[in-house]
Amino acid sequence: MLGPSGGPPPAAPAGAIQPAGGQNLATNEQVLFEGEPALVSSIGIVFLLLFTAGLAAIWLYFRRGGVRYKITTQRVVIDRGIFSKTMEQLDLYRINDFTVDRPFGQRLLGTGNIQLTTFDKTTPIVTLEHLKTDVVKLYETLRVAVETAKQSRGVRVLDME
Repeated sequence: MLGPSGGPPPAAPAGAIQPAGGQNLATNEQVLFEGEPALVSSIGIVFLLLFTAGLAAIWLYFRRGGVRYKITTQRVVIDRGIFSKTMEQLDLYRINDFTVDRPFGQRLLGTGNIQLTTFDKTTPIVTLEHLKTDVVKLYETLRVAVETAKQSRGVRVLDME
């Protein structure tokens, strides 16, 4: 198969799925946030670490459970597990509502939580906890991405009260 200039076809971008016919199925998916929950997420945890001379860090690491968040312009992916891994994916167009939670102790350390209420039957509520970022800014970015995803799929939400 020849490319547009008569030479070999252009290479697919990294991570693109290349079916047998050579057609590129890559999307315009962009990463909005990628990270893991903060190990030290509040002032109470700081005092716990000081009181136990840092030994609580081991417990905190395993309590976090190897969680990794990835938010793109099309989906939210939550990867959990230290030894065995479980990946949960939520398409953005299924998100119905947001709750931004920033307790005082987390605000002092620059972390926060975002709770997503969804139309997904298996996970109606998804909580992204102890995010090491400006959660209000992430919420605003995520809200715009959700509306764009709904418009691109033609999804309309009817609010019947």
